[in-house]
Amino acid sequence: MAAPPIPVFFHEAQLDFKPMYEWAFGEKIVHPETTARAESILAAVDRDAAAFRRVDPKEIPLPALRAQHNYNLLTLYTTAAAKLGPKETFYPMVFPRLRDGKGDPTNLHQSGAFCFDSGTPLTHNTWEAAGWSAACAQGAAEAVGRKGVQLAYALSRPPGHHATREAFGGYCYFNNNALAARYLRRRGRVAVVDIDFHHGNGSQSLFYKSDSVLTVSVHGDPRDVFPYFAGYANETGAGKGVGFNLNIPLERGVDGQHYLRVLDDYVLPAVRHFAPDFLVIAAGFDTYTKDPVGDFTLVLDDYHPIGERFGRLGLPTVVVQEGGYYAAHLGRMATSFLHGVRDGQSARPG
Repeated sequence: MAAPPIPVFFHEAQLDFKPMYEWAFGEKIVHPETTARAESILAAVDRDAAAFRRVDPKEIPLPALRAQHNYNLLTLYTTAAAKLGPKETFYPMVFPRLRDGKGDPTNLHQSGAFCFDSGTPLTHNTWEAAGWSAACAQGAAEAVGRKGVQLAYALSRPPGHHATREAFGGYCYFNNNALAARYLRRRGRVAVVDIDFHHGNGSQSLFYKSDSVLTVSVHGDPRDVFPYFAGYANETGAGKGVGFNLNIPLERGVDGQHYLRVLDDYVLPAVRHFAPDFLVIAAGFDTYTKDPVGDFTLVLDDYHPIGERFGRLGLPTVVVQEGGYYAAHLGRMATSFLHGVRDGQSARPG
C-alpha cells in the first residue's frame, strides 16, 4: 500500500513579505531571503503531487507565541504593521546595550534593543508573514503529535532558528522549529536537529536549560560564520540541560561524504542515546555548494541520503524549513530530502 502524501504546510500570506536589501559589513546588498525560495519549493511540491499535498495551516494561537517569545518582541512587530506603509522597510541600526527585554517596542527607532543584526528588516507585513510561518510549524507538529502522521513538512518562510525569546535576527522573527518542539514536548521527549549551515542560536537558547529537549546543530565554524557569538562545541547546556545541547562546528569546504560521516559518528548516536519520542529537523539547505551564504560543498545528490539517515531513526518527524538561498535548486533539495526521510522511515524494520 502506497504511503499517504506528505503534508506541506504553507500560507500564501508568507509571500507578501519582501525584504529588498540588507546591510552586510557596511555594504548594501540584495536580500537573499526572497519569495523565490518558497516559490521554488512550492513548484517542486506541485510537480510531485503523488508524494506531497499542500495544507493551509490554522492561525497560530497568540498564547503559543507569548509562551515562547517576549511580549515586547510581539509588540514591536505589531507596531511595524501599524506604523509602516506597504512599501516601507525599517532596518535596526542602533543596538543599545540594554538588559534583555528593555526598550520601547512601540518606537521603531528603539528596535535595535530587540535585534542582533542589521540584515533583518521590519515591514508592514513582518507580523503577518512571520505569524503564518510559525503557524506552519505548529500545524506540522499537530499533524505528527495529535493525528499520528509520521512525517510533516512546514514550509516556514521567513525562517526562524536564530530568533531567541527576546530578539530577532538572521532573517528570523519567530523560532518556528522551537514552536514545533514545544508543542510536541507536551507529548514526550523531543530531539531538535539543525542542519542549516548556520548555528541555530535561537533554538539553543530556548532549550538550553531543558533535559526534555535535545538540541543538536551541525554548522559552519562560528569563529568565521554567522552568528559568531554562539555555536561552539563547549556550549553543552546549563542546569538540568547540561549535556543536552550538542554543537558540531565544521570547517569550510565540507562535502557530502564528510557530512554523512558526521551524522553517523556523532549526530545520530546522540539522538538514539537520548531516545526521543519525536524528531524536529530544522532543515536549512544553505549547505549546498552553490549557496551564496554558505561555504560547504554538498551537491543535489547528497540530500536524499541525509534525509534517509534521519528517517531510519524511526521517529515521528517534523521538518521545518530554515535557510537555503540558491532558489533555483531549492525545491529539488527540499523534496529530495523529504523523500529521503520518507524512504528511511519505510525501510526501517517494523
